[in-house]
Amino acid sequence: MSTHYNFVAVAMLIIGLLAHGQPIESQAQDDSTRISDLERQIEAITRDLEALTLGTEVVNPAQRGAFGMAPAAGKVYTINQGVSIGGYGEVLYQTYAGAKENGDPSGKAAKLDAYRGIIYVGYKFNDRILFNSEIEIEHGSTGLAGSASLEFAYLDYKLTDNFGLRAGLLLVPVGITNEVHEPPVWLGTTRPLTENKIIPTTWRESGFGIFGETEAFSYRAYLVNSLDGVGGGSSGASGFSSSGLRGGRQKGSKAVAENFSAVGRIDCTGTPGLMIGTSFYTGDQGHNRELNGRKVSIGTNIWEAHFKYQARGFDFQALTALASVTNADDLNELKGLSGSGSVGEKLSGWYAQVGYDLLWSSASEQQLLPYFRYELVNTQAEVPSGYSS
Repeated sequence: MSTHYNFVAVAMLIIGLLAHGQPIESQAQDDSTRISDLERQIEAITRDLEALTLGTEVVNPAQRGAFGMAPAAGKVYTINQGVSIGGYGEVLYQTYAGAKENGDPSGKAAKLDAYRGIIYVGYKFNDRILFNSEIEIEHGSTGLAGSASLEFAYLDYKLTDNFGLRAGLLLVPVGITNEVHEPPVWLGTTRPLTENKIIPTTWRESGFGIFGETEAFSYRAYLVNSLDGVGGGSSGASGFSSSGLRGGRQKGSKAVAENFSAVGRIDCTGTPGLMIGTSFYTGDQGHNRELNGRKVSIGTNIWEAHFKYQARGFDFQALTALASVTNADDLNELKGLSGSGSVGEKLSGWYAQVGYDLLWSSASEQQLLPYFRYELVNTQAEVPSGYSS
């Protein structure tokens, strides 16, 4: 195969010189780029043929992203150069029972919500450098409960085909859903609670780091500004609470940045249709807040492991997450929390789900994929002495 490519490259060089008189170095660079593109295409075709042969094709080929991004969000990686535009919309209808479990009226009316409208804008300068961003409008407006925000905006610089540097407003690479949260890619109308209360999806913070992928593995490691565990700072974050860590997100908006945290992730992706991985987040979330004249450290660790397998119409997915918060008693005092309102010293959650595409055997391009999910979440698995859960 290599000899054939070299022959093609030499032939194209000769033709180019005779017809256009282009410099040899310039033409050689063009041919090298074309050969690299062909090799990548052949590798992709080979993987697809292997998947079909083994019967492990993914439920939906459109779910394939790039370098940690979801399919539409990663569109900029698939173009040769220039502007890339993508997006999605999400509309949610909710209806409620007329009565609570104790028989009292629920008082809740049905809702129809233009939940999210997303625009992806990217620009690929060349094979090494690109910019990618997401603009999100929630709940149809910026009034009432709505908002318009920058979900992510970053620059990639690829040092090699499989390794690069990344900096900007980043999606934190923890869990299954946070980076890949486009509705057609995950099952359900709402995201798993574990990836809401313990892993605060959608979670983005400003920082920098490395990323890369091979045929067998993908990985990302960043240093980002810490969550605001206390709240009340310039970002408007409310801080950690008895219901989890979600209130600590600063979203890149005037983020308090006295502390930074490390986050890392690795996934095994060598088998078609299978992903097994783990990730962690660790750092101080206190940002030098003081209590009784001393600085309070709020060390927070999040660890999770995940599994996803898609084959022959089946979609299996499972995740377990654990989190710990040190000096939660000091945090409670800083926030004025008491009784059962304590922030958890330990948090835990897990879920497992399975779905099946009823149209898979018909070779249809459409999907009808009912699913079942079972989940347990405890945001107060342990609380400080003197508090209740």
